[in-house]
Amino acid sequence: MSGRRRSTLELGHDAFLDIVANLVGILIILVVVLGTQTQRITELMRENVESEMQLAEDDLPQVDATPDQPVEAVASRAQLDQLGEMAMRAASAQRDSMRIEANLRRYNQQIEQLSEARGRLLDLMSIAEAAWEEKKSELDQSKVLAAKYQREIREVESEIATLAGTKERLANEEAPLVAVEHLPTPMAKTVFGDEIDFRLKGGRLSLVPVEPLMKEIKEDAQRMTPKPGKDASTVGPIRDYIANYVVEREIGRITQNGKTAMAMATRLGAVAFEPLDESVGQPVGQVLRDRSFLDIELAGRDPHSTTITVWVYPDSFGELRQLKEHLYQRGFATAARPLLNGQAIIFSSSGTRSKAQ
Repeated sequence: MSGRRRSTLELGHDAFLDIVANLVGILIILVVVLGTQTQRITELMRENVESEMQLAEDDLPQVDATPDQPVEAVASRAQLDQLGEMAMRAASAQRDSMRIEANLRRYNQQIEQLSEARGRLLDLMSIAEAAWEEKKSELDQSKVLAAKYQREIREVESEIATLAGTKERLANEEAPLVAVEHLPTPMAKTVFGDEIDFRLKGGRLSLVPVEPLMKEIKEDAQRMTPKPGKDASTVGPIRDYIANYVVEREIGRITQNGKTAMAMATRLGAVAFEPLDESVGQPVGQVLRDRSFLDIELAGRDPHSTTITVWVYPDSFGELRQLKEHLYQRGFATAARPLLNGQAIIFSSSGTRSKAQ
């Protein structure tokens, strides 16, 4: 709509300016024509006056002129009347020319005023169009938001109708019987027999070689220089695991066979078992499917005297249940030792033994 109004307004201004320009052109042509006619009339008057004066001189009696007495030409009555008429016509033409020039100046002023008014109107029209476009954009955005909300409302209503139908259908159906598989949970008992340690993290199961690493710790501690205090060292790797341990030595009084003497007592402190790589081991699904890795570790062990301890991290509790089901079917008791993320497997002389089920 704004484009059509603007085109109509601009067409009206252009038509008016064309009319004014045509009038100015006509006035200029009239001025030129009148000027030309005035000049031609003046020349004709001059020629007529000169011819009549020549005729009058010819009709006048010849008078002998002397140097002291000049000869004067006398115009007739008809010549004077004709000269006056031509003078009046010339004055009238001059007045018309001056009037046309005044009109021309007035029209030029009007054209300038109209041009200024047209410029102001165009500026106002531009401002109005910008405001209209802004309001139109806001209106379009409001329509888009309204359409979006309407679509969301329809989707929610459709979802509610679907849920209502599902609820009605479930209400008319009989509740199915669900079989829940579970493992028996006998009383836990402390482990004193043979024990195998596994690490379960990221769904990957790996054997922790506790006995071989403890043997290396014993040999490494014997090679140390005996001195009071604490010594720390590392042994391994064995099967991708190392052991960091601390040996504590102190001098004290001991009594043996009724004799008292000073001696150095050696005690193994904490032992931390850590893998060389966090991704050590095999996925539990692969272990239970192939069974080669687990079968090798359990081969030749008596299920009644062997307990399996699984050091498990929070991300592998689901895999722990699968492993316990498999070990339970094979008759092995399982002890779970939860660990926090970033915590190592630590053995200590002041620690507790595993509780197997």
